[in-house]
Amino acid sequence: MIENKKKPNPIDIHVGSRIRLRRTMLGMSQEKLGESLGITFQQIQKYEKGTNRVGASRLQNISSILNVPVSFFFEDAPGEHSVSASGMAEASSSNYVVDFLSSSEGLQLNRAFVKISDPKVRRKIVDLVKALAAEADSE
Repeated sequence: MIENKKKPNPIDIHVGSRIRLRRTMLGMSQEKLGESLGITFQQIQKYEKGTNRVGASRLQNISSILNVPVSFFFEDAPGEHSVSASGMAEASSSNYVVDFLSSSEGLQLNRAFVKISDPKVRRKIVDLVKALAAEADSE
């Protein structure tokens, strides 16, 4: 059998990055996710880089552990739908969200914000952040 040493499939890379995004949003380590699945953290690393493809049953298990639907891992995936102009705009805006949540501050802010159960308090925080951003823009 000839081994295929080409670079990872863009979908595998995307699914892996979404696994990493959700895992870090939950504050879960690669070791903890691996333990829950009965595999090593090195295997989780390979999934997250897209080096190894995640099988359907394993992806189902991961979605259950990370408490998201399987479709979460395919949101904004590269494909035909991103060819249109609006699709490209949506993809770039979602990349902004991924970049934000990948930053230390974004992750801390998100974790703290989701713990606030009162919708009025959450709304006031959003208003405060918008006001601070507007103030920074006017300087």
